[in-house]
Amino acid sequence: MSEHHFHLKAYWPGLRNDIGNIEAENLKTQISIPPEMNGPGIGTNPDEMLLGAAATCYIITLAAMLERSKIHKMSLTMDSEGIVEEMNGVITYKKIIHRPHLVLHQEATDKQVQLAQKLAEKAEASCMITRAIKGNVDVKLVARIEKEA
Repeated sequence: MSEHHFHLKAYWPGLRNDIGNIEAENLKTQISIPPEMNGPGIGTNPDEMLLGAAATCYIITLAAMLERSKIHKMSLTMDSEGIVEEMNGVITYKKIIHRPHLVLHQEATDKQVQLAQKLAEKAEASCMITRAIKGNVDVKLVARIEKEA
Protein backbone atom coordinates (compact mmCIF):
# COMPACT_ATOMS: atom_id res chain seq x y z
CA MET A 1 0.00 0.00 0.00
CA SER A 2 1.24 3.48 -0.76
CA GLU A 3 0.04 6.78 0.57
CA HIS A 4 0.15 10.11 -1.21
CA HIS A 5 0.17 13.29 0.84
CA PHE A 6 -1.09 16.62 -0.44
CA HIS A 7 -0.70 19.88 1.45
CA LEU A 8 -2.52 23.17 1.31
CA LYS A 9 -1.97 26.39 3.23
CA ALA A 10 -4.86 28.73 3.91
CA TYR A 11 -4.86 32.32 5.11
CA TRP A 12 -8.02 34.10 6.27
CA PRO A 13 -7.36 37.66 7.49
CA GLY A 14 -10.74 38.74 8.74
CA LEU A 15 -14.35 37.85 9.29
CA ARG A 16 -17.08 36.25 7.13
CA ASN A 17 -16.96 38.56 4.12
CA ASP A 18 -13.22 38.97 3.87
CA ILE A 19 -10.99 37.54 1.16
CA GLY A 20 -8.42 34.86 1.91
CA ASN A 21 -5.88 32.81 0.02
CA ILE A 22 -5.10 29.15 -0.47
CA GLU A 23 -1.92 27.72 -1.87
CA ALA A 24 -0.90 24.18 -2.76
CA GLU A 25 1.84 22.87 -5.02
CA ASN A 26 -0.08 23.61 -8.23
CA LEU A 27 -2.87 25.81 -6.95
CA LYS A 28 -2.77 29.39 -5.74
CA THR A 29 -5.92 31.49 -5.58
CA GLN A 30 -7.98 33.90 -3.56
CA ILE A 31 -11.05 32.58 -1.76
CA SER A 32 -14.24 34.14 -0.49
CA ILE A 33 -17.93 33.49 -0.11
CA PRO A 34 -19.77 33.60 -3.46
CA PRO A 35 -22.14 36.48 -4.23
CA GLU A 36 -25.09 34.03 -4.29
CA MET A 37 -24.49 33.64 -0.55
CA ASN A 38 -24.03 37.37 0.06
CA GLY A 39 -20.25 37.26 -0.08
CA PRO A 40 -17.75 39.33 -2.05
CA GLY A 41 -17.32 36.70 -4.80
CA ILE A 42 -13.55 37.17 -5.14
CA GLY A 43 -11.53 34.18 -6.28
CA THR A 44 -13.02 30.75 -5.84
CA ASN A 45 -15.07 29.24 -3.06
CA PRO A 46 -15.64 25.84 -1.43
CA ASP A 47 -18.63 25.12 -3.70
CA GLU A 48 -16.57 25.59 -6.87
CA MET A 49 -13.63 23.74 -5.35
CA LEU A 50 -15.72 20.64 -4.56
CA LEU A 51 -17.28 20.76 -8.03
CA GLY A 52 -13.82 21.14 -9.57
CA ALA A 53 -12.44 18.22 -7.56
CA ALA A 54 -15.33 15.97 -8.59
CA ALA A 55 -15.19 17.04 -12.25
CA THR A 56 -11.44 16.70 -12.68
CA CYS A 57 -11.39 13.35 -10.90
CA TYR A 58 -14.17 12.05 -13.12
CA ILE A 59 -12.78 13.25 -16.47
CA ILE A 60 -9.25 11.99 -15.69
CA THR A 61 -10.66 8.63 -14.54
CA LEU A 62 -12.71 8.30 -17.73
CA ALA A 63 -9.74 9.22 -19.94
CA ALA A 64 -7.59 6.58 -18.21
CA MET A 65 -10.29 3.93 -18.64
CA LEU A 66 -10.68 4.78 -22.33
CA GLU A 67 -6.92 4.52 -22.80
CA ARG A 68 -6.72 1.14 -21.04
CA SER A 69 -9.58 -0.13 -23.22
CA LYS A 70 -7.85 1.18 -26.36
CA ILE A 71 -10.80 3.38 -27.26
CA HIS A 72 -9.45 6.34 -29.22
CA LYS A 73 -11.28 9.61 -28.83
CA MET A 74 -11.45 12.71 -30.95
CA SER A 75 -12.48 14.85 -28.00
CA LEU A 76 -13.66 14.65 -24.41
CA THR A 77 -15.27 17.71 -22.85
CA MET A 78 -17.59 18.13 -19.91
CA ASP A 79 -19.93 20.54 -18.24
CA SER A 80 -20.55 19.98 -14.55
CA GLU A 81 -23.10 21.63 -12.29
CA GLY A 82 -23.15 21.82 -8.51
CA ILE A 83 -26.42 22.41 -6.70
CA VAL A 84 -26.25 23.87 -3.22
CA GLU A 85 -29.40 24.22 -1.15
CA GLU A 86 -29.99 26.65 1.66
CA MET A 87 -32.85 25.84 4.00
CA ASN A 88 -33.50 27.43 7.38
CA GLY A 89 -29.96 28.82 7.46
CA VAL A 90 -28.37 25.42 6.77
CA ILE A 91 -26.34 25.18 3.56
CA THR A 92 -26.08 21.71 2.01
CA TYR A 93 -24.22 20.61 -1.11
CA LYS A 94 -27.10 18.67 -2.62
CA LYS A 95 -26.09 17.40 -6.05
CA ILE A 96 -23.41 17.33 -8.74
CA ILE A 97 -24.34 16.62 -12.34
CA HIS A 98 -21.60 15.69 -14.83
CA ARG A 99 -22.40 16.02 -18.52
CA PRO A 100 -19.45 14.53 -20.42
CA HIS A 101 -19.42 14.71 -24.22
CA LEU A 102 -17.22 12.06 -25.78
CA VAL A 103 -16.62 12.04 -29.53
CA LEU A 104 -15.08 8.85 -30.92
CA HIS A 105 -13.39 8.40 -34.27
CA GLN A 106 -15.65 7.80 -37.25
CA GLU A 107 -14.33 4.23 -37.50
CA ALA A 108 -15.45 3.33 -33.97
CA THR A 109 -17.61 0.23 -33.89
CA ASP A 110 -21.01 0.04 -32.22
CA LYS A 111 -19.37 -2.26 -29.67
CA GLN A 112 -16.79 0.46 -28.86
CA VAL A 113 -19.54 3.06 -28.49
CA GLN A 114 -21.38 0.75 -26.06
CA LEU A 115 -18.16 0.09 -24.14
CA ALA A 116 -17.47 3.83 -23.96
CA GLN A 117 -20.94 4.32 -22.42
CA LYS A 118 -20.24 1.61 -19.83
CA LEU A 119 -16.87 3.18 -19.05
CA ALA A 120 -18.49 6.61 -18.62
CA GLU A 121 -20.75 5.10 -15.98
CA LYS A 122 -17.98 3.05 -14.38
CA ALA A 123 -15.71 6.10 -14.17
CA GLU A 124 -18.33 7.84 -12.07
CA ALA A 125 -18.42 5.00 -9.57
CA SER A 126 -14.61 4.63 -9.61
CA CYS A 127 -13.63 8.25 -9.08
CA MET A 128 -12.12 8.67 -5.59
CA ILE A 129 -13.81 12.04 -5.04
CA THR A 130 -17.24 10.59 -5.86
CA ARG A 131 -16.52 7.73 -3.45
CA ALA A 132 -15.43 10.24 -0.79
CA ILE A 133 -18.66 12.25 -0.95
CA LYS A 134 -20.98 9.26 -1.49
CA GLY A 135 -23.93 9.34 0.88
CA ASN A 136 -23.61 13.10 1.32
CA VAL A 137 -23.79 14.53 -2.21
CA ASP A 138 -25.85 12.95 -4.98
CA VAL A 139 -23.71 12.61 -8.15
CA LYS A 140 -25.52 12.14 -11.46
CA LEU A 141 -24.16 11.41 -14.91
CA VAL A 142 -25.67 12.52 -18.22
CA ALA A 143 -23.19 11.21 -20.79
CA ARG A 144 -23.32 11.95 -24.52
CA ILE A 145 -21.23 9.61 -26.63
CA GLU A 146 -21.11 9.82 -30.39
CA LYS A 147 -18.93 9.19 -33.41
CA GLU A 148 -17.39 12.08 -35.28
CA ALA A 149 -19.51 13.24 -38.20
